[in-house]
Order: sequence, then structure tokens, then C-alpha cells
Amino acid sequence: MLGMRLLSKLGCCGSSASDSNESVPPGEPGETAETHLLRTVGWISAALGAVAIGLLVGREIRERYKFNRRTPYDLYSHSGDELPDADCGVGI
Repeated sequence: MLGMRLLSKLGCCGSSASDSNESVPPGEPGETAETHLLRTVGWISAALGAVAIGLLVGREIRERYKFNRRTPYDLYSHSGDELPDADCGVGI
């Protein structure tokens, strides 16, 4: 809806601002509510993008921290895993 108003004001698609019957005064309450809604949606999407970037950067920093703090025992498979039963497969 906003795009159609914008196109008619710019004179796109063979119509000009003087030809349109939708001459909307700039102080119309519907237009301010619409711009307020679009601003709110824009701020929310920007905030979600910042949170996503923060999560990715935080994960990368944590992975690097863990990698730099490894021990020689970390080279063995299952070096930190707690297995439920250590006596399995002993052959007794």
C-alpha cells in the first residue's frame, strides 16, 4: 500500500502526482501509524540481527577459548565423556 502511494507520488507507471485521486495530506493519522509500524518492525529486525551476530561471535570466541585450553589427554577419543558402564566389553 505504501509502495503504491510512493509510486504515484514519484510519477512512475504513467501516472503523475497531479493525476492521482489519492492526494493524501501529510498529516493524516493513518500515514503516521503506518510509518510508526514500519519503524517498529525495522528496529525489531535490526535488534534480532544484532542478537544473531552476537551469538555467532560469542560461539566463535568460546570455541577458540576451549581450543587454546586443551590438554594432551584431549587427543584420545572420548577423553572427557562419562560413560554409563566402564565394565562393558572387558570379557569377564
